[in-house]
Amino acid sequence: MSTPTPDRIRTTVTEYLRRIEASSAAGIADLYTDTATVEDPVGSDVRKGREEILPLYAALESSRNKTELLTLKIAGNEAAFHFRVTSEVAGTEYVFEPIDVMTFDDDGRITSMRAFWSAPDASDS
Repeated sequence: MSTPTPDRIRTTVTEYLRRIEASSAAGIADLYTDTATVEDPVGSDVRKGREEILPLYAALESSRNKTELLTLKIAGNEAAFHFRVTSEVAGTEYVFEPIDVMTFDDDGRITSMRAFWSAPDASDS
């Protein structure tokens, strides 16, 4: 089994953040493999497969979002990245700064994601 290049992983992470900004639940889900898992936030039930992952991102479709990549570390077929999401929902702006840890297949598609954050981490701006 080969490992995706760091550039390929970087491209997927960048596209993930772009699709969050675009509020595209289907677009984000398409970055995952058919058998991917998501634990968002860590400690919640693990979602398996795109069919279960898609509803997680559907909430983005009712908000305006801006993202900023703060830190990205890549090792082998894994990446950990800290980013900021500013979401406007019904006139109120919220800021989240999760740390996501992802694994990738040979083509740079996401095979697993764990998001480290909790509700108290969000702030009104």
